[in-house]
Amino acid sequence: MTTFLSRRSLVKSASASLLLAGVPALRAEEAQRHFDPKPNGWRTFDVTTTVSLKEAKGPSTIWLPVPSLDNGWQRTLDVHWTDNAGKVQMSTDGDTGAKILTASYDAAVALPTITLVTRVQTQNRGVDWQAKSSEPVDPAELRRWVQPSELIPVDGIVRKVAQQIVAGTRTDREKAQRIYDWVIVSSYRDPKVRGCGVGDIRAMLESGNLSGKCADINALFVGLCRAAGIPARDIYGVRLVPSAFGYRELGGNPASLKGAQHCRSEIYLKGHGWVAMDPADVTKVMRQETPEW
Repeated sequence: MTTFLSRRSLVKSASASLLLAGVPALRAEEAQRHFDPKPNGWRTFDVTTTVSLKEAKGPSTIWLPVPSLDNGWQRTLDVHWTDNAGKVQMSTDGDTGAKILTASYDAAVALPTITLVTRVQTQNRGVDWQAKSSEPVDPAELRRWVQPSELIPVDGIVRKVAQQIVAGTRTDREKAQRIYDWVIVSSYRDPKVRGCGVGDIRAMLESGNLSGKCADINALFVGLCRAAGIPARDIYGVRLVPSAFGYRELGGNPASLKGAQHCRSEIYLKGHGWVAMDPADVTKVMRQETPEW
Protein backbone atom coordinates (compact mmCIF):
# COMPACT_ATOMS: atom_id res chain seq x y z
CA MET A 1 0.00 0.00 0.00
CA THR A 2 1.26 3.48 -0.85
CA THR A 3 0.58 6.41 1.46
CA PHE A 4 1.10 9.99 0.39
CA LEU A 5 2.03 12.13 3.39
CA SER A 6 1.82 15.84 3.93
CA ARG A 7 5.01 17.64 4.84
CA ARG A 8 3.94 17.90 8.49
CA SER A 9 2.91 14.27 8.85
CA LEU A 10 6.02 13.16 6.97
CA VAL A 11 8.34 14.91 9.40
CA LYS A 12 6.35 13.56 12.36
CA SER A 13 6.48 10.05 10.96
CA ALA A 14 10.25 10.05 10.45
CA SER A 15 10.94 8.64 13.89
CA ALA A 16 7.87 6.41 13.97
CA SER A 17 8.94 4.69 10.77
CA LEU A 18 12.09 3.59 12.52
CA LEU A 19 10.07 1.09 14.52
CA LEU A 20 10.29 -1.03 11.40
CA ALA A 21 14.04 -0.66 11.11
CA GLY A 22 14.70 -3.98 12.80
CA VAL A 23 12.77 -5.89 10.14
CA PRO A 24 15.03 -5.09 7.17
CA ALA A 25 18.10 -5.51 9.38
CA LEU A 26 17.09 -9.03 10.41
CA ARG A 27 16.27 -10.00 6.84
CA ALA A 28 19.59 -8.58 5.65
CA GLU A 29 21.47 -10.59 8.29
CA GLU A 30 19.75 -13.77 7.12
CA ALA A 31 20.30 -12.98 3.43
CA GLN A 32 23.98 -12.23 3.99
CA ARG A 33 24.69 -15.94 4.26
CA HIS A 34 23.55 -16.33 0.65
CA PHE A 35 24.50 -12.91 -0.77
CA ASP A 36 28.14 -12.25 -0.06
CA PRO A 37 29.94 -10.61 -3.00
CA LYS A 38 33.72 -10.52 -2.76
CA PRO A 39 36.39 -9.48 -5.26
CA ASN A 40 37.14 -12.58 -7.34
CA GLY A 41 39.08 -11.37 -10.38
CA TRP A 42 38.65 -8.81 -13.13
CA ARG A 43 36.24 -9.14 -16.06
CA THR A 44 36.80 -7.18 -19.27
CA PHE A 45 34.06 -5.49 -21.30
CA ASP A 46 34.02 -3.52 -24.55
CA VAL A 47 31.13 -1.04 -24.42
CA THR A 48 30.11 0.53 -27.74
CA THR A 49 27.89 3.61 -27.97
CA THR A 50 26.78 5.00 -31.34
CA VAL A 51 24.86 8.26 -31.73
CA SER A 52 23.49 9.67 -35.02
CA LEU A 53 21.59 12.94 -35.28
CA LYS A 54 19.07 12.11 -37.99
CA GLU A 55 17.37 15.50 -38.09
CA ALA A 56 20.31 17.81 -37.48
CA LYS A 57 19.72 21.31 -38.84
CA GLY A 58 22.67 23.66 -38.69
CA PRO A 59 25.63 23.22 -36.33
CA SER A 60 25.20 20.44 -33.74
CA THR A 61 26.92 18.93 -30.72
CA ILE A 62 26.93 15.45 -29.20
CA TRP A 63 27.94 14.85 -25.59
CA LEU A 64 28.79 11.33 -24.37
CA PRO A 65 29.74 10.20 -20.85
CA VAL A 66 33.02 8.31 -20.54
CA PRO A 67 33.90 5.91 -17.68
CA SER A 68 35.61 8.01 -15.04
CA LEU A 69 36.46 5.71 -12.13
CA ASP A 70 39.78 4.01 -11.46
CA ASN A 71 39.74 2.10 -8.19
CA GLY A 72 39.69 -1.37 -6.70
CA TRP A 73 36.53 -2.49 -8.49
CA GLN A 74 36.53 -0.61 -11.81
CA ARG A 75 39.21 0.62 -14.20
CA THR A 76 39.37 1.86 -17.78
CA LEU A 77 41.85 0.26 -20.18
CA ASP A 78 41.11 2.07 -23.43
CA VAL A 79 38.93 4.80 -24.93
CA HIS A 80 38.70 5.43 -28.68
CA TRP A 81 36.13 6.72 -31.15
CA THR A 82 35.33 7.21 -34.84
CA ASP A 83 33.25 10.03 -36.27
CA ASN A 84 32.42 11.74 -39.55
CA ALA A 85 34.37 14.97 -39.70
CA GLY A 86 33.46 16.37 -36.31
CA LYS A 87 35.63 18.27 -33.87
CA VAL A 88 36.06 15.90 -30.92
CA GLN A 89 37.61 16.58 -27.53
CA MET A 90 37.69 14.96 -24.10
CA SER A 91 37.05 17.08 -21.01
CA THR A 92 36.76 16.47 -17.27
CA ASP A 93 34.33 18.16 -14.93
CA GLY A 94 36.39 19.98 -12.34
CA ASP A 95 33.89 19.41 -9.54
CA THR A 96 32.97 15.73 -9.87
CA GLY A 97 35.76 14.32 -12.06
CA ALA A 98 33.25 13.01 -14.61
CA LYS A 99 34.71 12.66 -18.12
CA ILE A 100 32.77 13.86 -21.16
CA LEU A 101 33.43 13.36 -24.87
CA THR A 102 32.19 16.33 -26.91
CA ALA A 103 31.79 16.16 -30.70
CA SER A 104 30.88 19.34 -32.59
CA TYR A 105 29.72 19.38 -36.24
CA ASP A 106 29.13 22.23 -38.65
CA ALA A 107 26.03 22.55 -40.81
CA ALA A 108 27.69 20.84 -43.80
CA VAL A 109 27.61 17.42 -42.06
CA ALA A 110 24.31 15.84 -43.10
CA LEU A 111 24.23 13.04 -40.51
CA PRO A 112 26.50 13.75 -37.51
CA THR A 113 27.59 10.35 -36.17
CA ILE A 114 30.07 9.22 -33.56
CA THR A 115 30.89 5.76 -32.18
CA LEU A 116 32.59 5.58 -28.80
CA VAL A 117 34.25 2.34 -27.65
CA THR A 118 35.46 1.96 -24.07
CA ARG A 119 37.24 -1.09 -22.70
CA VAL A 120 36.68 -1.41 -18.97
CA GLN A 121 37.34 -3.97 -16.28
CA THR A 122 35.20 -4.58 -13.22
CA GLN A 123 35.15 -6.98 -10.32
CA ASN A 124 32.82 -7.75 -7.43
CA ARG A 125 32.80 -5.38 -4.52
CA GLY A 126 31.92 -6.08 -0.92
CA VAL A 127 32.58 -4.83 2.60
CA ASP A 128 34.08 -6.92 5.36
CA TRP A 129 32.41 -5.38 8.40
CA GLN A 130 34.84 -7.20 10.73
CA ALA A 131 37.93 -5.68 9.08
CA LYS A 132 39.17 -2.12 9.15
CA SER A 133 40.24 -0.14 6.10
CA SER A 134 43.55 1.70 6.27
CA GLU A 135 43.21 3.36 2.87
CA PRO A 136 44.08 7.07 3.23
CA VAL A 137 41.42 9.58 2.21
CA ASP A 138 41.95 13.27 1.55
CA PRO A 139 39.96 15.24 4.18
CA ALA A 140 39.12 17.79 1.49
CA GLU A 141 37.41 15.04 -0.52
CA LEU A 142 35.26 14.09 2.46
CA ARG A 143 34.30 17.72 3.03
CA ARG A 144 33.31 17.93 -0.65
CA TRP A 145 30.77 15.14 -0.25
CA VAL A 146 28.86 16.67 2.65
CA GLN A 147 28.23 19.87 0.69
CA PRO A 148 24.86 20.60 -0.98
CA SER A 149 24.22 20.58 -4.71
CA GLU A 150 21.45 22.10 -6.79
CA LEU A 151 19.07 19.16 -6.36
CA ILE A 152 20.48 17.76 -3.11
CA PRO A 153 20.29 20.50 -0.46
CA VAL A 154 21.21 19.75 3.16
CA ASP A 155 19.24 22.46 4.94
CA GLY A 156 15.55 23.09 5.62
CA ILE A 157 13.27 20.07 5.48
CA VAL A 158 16.16 17.79 4.43
CA ARG A 159 18.08 18.54 7.62
CA LYS A 160 14.91 18.38 9.74
CA VAL A 161 13.95 14.92 8.50
CA ALA A 162 17.57 13.67 8.76
CA GLN A 163 17.86 14.84 12.37
CA GLN A 164 14.64 13.07 13.34
CA ILE A 165 15.72 9.86 11.63
CA VAL A 166 19.14 9.68 13.33
CA ALA A 167 18.02 10.91 16.76
CA GLY A 168 19.71 8.89 19.49
CA THR A 169 22.41 7.36 17.27
CA ARG A 170 26.09 7.69 18.12
CA THR A 171 28.12 6.55 15.11
CA ASP A 172 28.00 7.26 11.39
CA ARG A 173 27.33 3.58 10.75
CA GLU A 174 24.26 3.69 13.02
CA LYS A 175 23.08 6.86 11.29
CA ALA A 176 23.54 5.33 7.85
CA GLN A 177 21.61 2.19 8.86
CA ARG A 178 18.74 4.32 10.18
CA ILE A 179 18.58 6.43 7.01
CA TYR A 180 18.87 3.39 4.73
CA ASP A 181 15.99 1.62 6.51
CA TRP A 182 13.87 4.77 6.57
CA VAL A 183 14.28 5.37 2.84
CA ILE A 184 13.31 1.78 2.03
CA VAL A 185 10.25 1.92 4.31
CA SER A 186 9.14 5.40 3.22
CA SER A 187 9.81 5.48 -0.54
CA TYR A 188 8.67 3.38 -3.47
CA ARG A 189 9.59 2.89 -7.12
CA ASP A 190 7.41 4.42 -9.81
CA PRO A 191 8.09 2.64 -13.13
CA LYS A 192 6.35 5.42 -15.07
CA VAL A 193 9.00 8.04 -14.24
CA ARG A 194 11.08 8.92 -17.30
CA GLY A 195 14.71 7.88 -17.42
CA CYS A 196 16.31 7.52 -13.99
CA GLY A 197 14.31 10.39 -12.49
CA VAL A 198 15.38 13.92 -11.57
CA GLY A 199 16.50 13.62 -7.94
CA ASP A 200 14.94 16.84 -6.59
CA ILE A 201 14.81 15.74 -2.96
CA ARG A 202 13.50 18.99 -1.49
CA ALA A 203 10.45 18.75 -3.75
CA MET A 204 10.02 15.08 -2.79
CA LEU A 205 10.05 15.81 0.93
CA GLU A 206 7.90 18.95 0.75
CA SER A 207 5.24 17.19 -1.33
CA GLY A 208 5.40 13.97 0.68
CA ASN A 209 5.59 12.03 -2.60
CA LEU A 210 8.67 9.87 -2.13
CA SER A 211 8.20 7.90 -5.33
CA GLY A 212 10.57 7.78 -8.28
CA LYS A 213 13.42 5.82 -9.77
CA CYS A 214 17.05 5.30 -8.86
CA ALA A 215 18.18 8.93 -9.26
CA ASP A 216 15.31 10.04 -7.00
CA ILE A 217 15.46 7.43 -4.25
CA ASN A 218 19.25 7.23 -4.03
CA ALA A 219 19.53 11.03 -4.13
CA LEU A 220 17.16 11.12 -1.16
CA PHE A 221 19.45 8.70 0.68
CA VAL A 222 22.54 10.74 -0.26
CA GLY A 223 20.96 14.03 0.82
CA LEU A 224 19.79 12.71 4.19
CA CYS A 225 23.24 11.22 4.83
CA ARG A 226 24.94 14.51 3.99
CA ALA A 227 22.53 16.41 6.22
CA ALA A 228 23.48 13.99 9.02
CA GLY A 229 27.19 14.71 8.44
CA ILE A 230 28.03 11.51 6.50
CA PRO A 231 29.97 11.98 3.23
CA ALA A 232 27.80 10.58 0.41
CA ARG A 233 27.68 10.77 -3.38
CA ASP A 234 25.80 9.55 -6.46
CA ILE A 235 27.44 7.18 -8.95
CA TYR A 236 25.97 6.98 -12.48
CA GLY A 237 26.64 4.18 -14.95
CA VAL A 238 25.13 1.20 -16.79
CA ARG A 239 24.45 -2.42 -15.87
CA LEU A 240 26.60 -4.56 -18.17
CA VAL A 241 25.57 -8.17 -17.46
CA PRO A 242 22.70 -10.15 -15.92
CA SER A 243 22.51 -10.29 -12.13
CA ALA A 244 24.73 -13.03 -10.71
CA PHE A 245 22.07 -13.68 -8.08
CA GLY A 246 19.17 -14.11 -10.47
CA TYR A 247 17.39 -10.77 -10.06
CA ARG A 248 15.80 -10.04 -13.42
CA GLU A 249 15.44 -6.33 -12.69
CA LEU A 250 19.01 -5.83 -11.45
CA GLY A 251 20.92 -6.96 -14.52
CA GLY A 252 21.76 -5.75 -18.00
CA ASN A 253 21.60 -7.36 -21.43
CA PRO A 254 25.13 -7.34 -22.93
CA ALA A 255 23.69 -7.43 -26.47
CA SER A 256 21.81 -4.15 -25.97
CA LEU A 257 22.34 -1.79 -23.05
CA LYS A 258 19.34 0.40 -23.86
CA GLY A 259 17.55 1.09 -20.60
CA ALA A 260 20.50 -0.22 -18.55
CA GLN A 261 21.33 3.17 -17.04
CA HIS A 262 21.50 3.15 -13.26
CA CYS A 263 22.33 5.50 -10.42
CA ARG A 264 23.46 4.18 -7.06
CA SER A 265 25.13 5.76 -4.06
CA GLU A 266 28.19 5.53 -1.86
CA ILE A 267 28.84 6.67 1.68
CA TYR A 268 32.10 7.04 3.55
CA LEU A 269 32.34 5.22 6.87
CA LYS A 270 35.41 5.61 9.04
CA GLY A 271 37.25 2.30 9.22
CA HIS A 272 35.57 0.93 6.10
CA GLY A 273 36.14 3.58 3.42
CA TRP A 274 33.65 4.18 0.62
CA VAL A 275 30.76 1.70 0.87
CA ALA A 276 28.29 1.03 -1.96
CA MET A 277 24.64 1.48 -0.97
CA ASP A 278 21.53 1.08 -3.15
CA PRO A 279 18.14 1.46 -1.46
CA ALA A 280 16.63 2.21 -4.89
CA ASP A 281 17.41 -1.30 -6.07
CA VAL A 282 15.67 -2.72 -3.01
CA THR A 283 12.52 -0.79 -3.93
CA LYS A 284 12.88 -1.93 -7.55
CA VAL A 285 12.91 -5.60 -6.54
CA MET A 286 9.93 -5.00 -4.22
CA ARG A 287 7.91 -3.39 -7.02
CA GLN A 288 8.95 -5.16 -10.22
CA GLU A 289 10.68 -8.48 -9.57
CA THR A 290 7.44 -10.45 -9.20
CA PRO A 291 3.92 -9.97 -10.65
CA GLU A 292 2.61 -8.87 -7.24
CA TRP A 293 3.96 -5.81 -5.46
